[in-house]
Amino acid sequence: MLSDTFMLSGKTAVHLYQAFAKTAPIYDYHCHLSAKEIYEDKVFEDISSVWLKYDHYKWRAMRYAGVPEEYITGDRDGLEKFKVWARTLERLVGCPLYHWANMELQTYFGVKEMLKERNAEEIFQICNEKIKNESFSPVKMIHKSNVKLICTTDDPTDDLEYHISLKKRQGLDFKVLPTFRPDKVLNILNQDFCNYINKLSENGNSSINTYAKLVQRIKERIQYFNEAGCIMADHSLETLSYVPTDIEEVEEIFHKRLEGQSISIEEAEKYKYYTLTILASHYRRLGWVMQLHLGAFRNTNKELFQKLGVDAGLDIMNDFNIAEPLIQLLNQMEQNNGLPKTILYNLNSKDNLLLSAIPQCFTEGGMPGKLQFGPAWWFNDHKDGIVSHLKSIAAQGMLADFVGMLTDSRSFLSYVRHDYFRRILCSFIGDLVDTGEFEQEDEQLQRLIEDICYRNIQNYLGCC
Repeated sequence: MLSDTFMLSGKTAVHLYQAFAKTAPIYDYHCHLSAKEIYEDKVFEDISSVWLKYDHYKWRAMRYAGVPEEYITGDRDGLEKFKVWARTLERLVGCPLYHWANMELQTYFGVKEMLKERNAEEIFQICNEKIKNESFSPVKMIHKSNVKLICTTDDPTDDLEYHISLKKRQGLDFKVLPTFRPDKVLNILNQDFCNYINKLSENGNSSINTYAKLVQRIKERIQYFNEAGCIMADHSLETLSYVPTDIEEVEEIFHKRLEGQSISIEEAEKYKYYTLTILASHYRRLGWVMQLHLGAFRNTNKELFQKLGVDAGLDIMNDFNIAEPLIQLLNQMEQNNGLPKTILYNLNSKDNLLLSAIPQCFTEGGMPGKLQFGPAWWFNDHKDGIVSHLKSIAAQGMLADFVGMLTDSRSFLSYVRHDYFRRILCSFIGDLVDTGEFEQEDEQLQRLIEDICYRNIQNYLGCC
């Protein structure tokens, strides 16, 4: 059983957590949940369908443990999948999955035993009975977790039907807002790029056969998202090599690609970052927040990728240099008066100090923390990764203005990651207090903890 003081390092940490962090509301400003599933609010089938169906963190661990794919993404039944996951979990010593999984079982299902192979069937039945008896559904899980904001991840061609419907629904005490994710517009080397541009044309009034028409169409979609409540855009930058260009060259590159001609990697980079600069200016005009996720190396195992597709647990962190191209990109946006509030995320912890320092160079009067080093992301959201991240921000930036945690998840049970983060945060600050490195003044500490847990992101987004 995980105790109430789990991961809390001392009396001050326990006090900060119990008094200020434990029951603080959750603003989950980046995730991959489905607005359709929230709107339909269907009772979950069983624990496996809500827990294992979309979780590539668990899939990676099971594959490495030698579990056959039929028990991971295949058609084995829920109990069989649950058992092999339990067998994997009990061996994940030192891994955040061990903590998250048992926290989820304890928080939502009242399971106090740690999950392992020998008790897997019993716990499977306990969870399923609770799902059935209490009609566990997305909305119930969101309410139970004290969530006030969910920002999903949505393609520019999405009609946002379910976001619009949820906005009109009575009785919800949380918001579900779309996030504009134009990766398919930017990835000009993608083999499906031309098909995607055709799709983007179909829900417009004219064919996109020039770069100017593409920009106009994207602007229309941004406005559509804005009317549906969108306040954020998100971009996965798997490469970062900013090369100066101009509108004439980008128009030529785009035309070549539509005509089926080959374009170089350098041309693709010119197109991507010129277009991103244009997008940023529209975000700033509307007061949106821009998110830049840096450094994912996608689909490493090509054979398995051909069988399973994207987001199947085949991605890792990259290790390229980001300082000069990122600064060039931000400067280009700034010079065009188009640098919006921006959250930077790194997948490789080698860049922690850099991303903690850059925000102090791009400031704006009256706006604390215009640029943010976002929370420890993906391969960094474990205990050591979060502590390292907090140390970097505290040393180089201003931890008090940090916008806090998010789930980046496809599961409605993943809100325990906020609790996991809050325990580590309270221990980090509590240790500084206990060693005399920060003042032990309760009112000041309360504000600090509550700001990082939820109030900073509230103010940063300006919507809630």
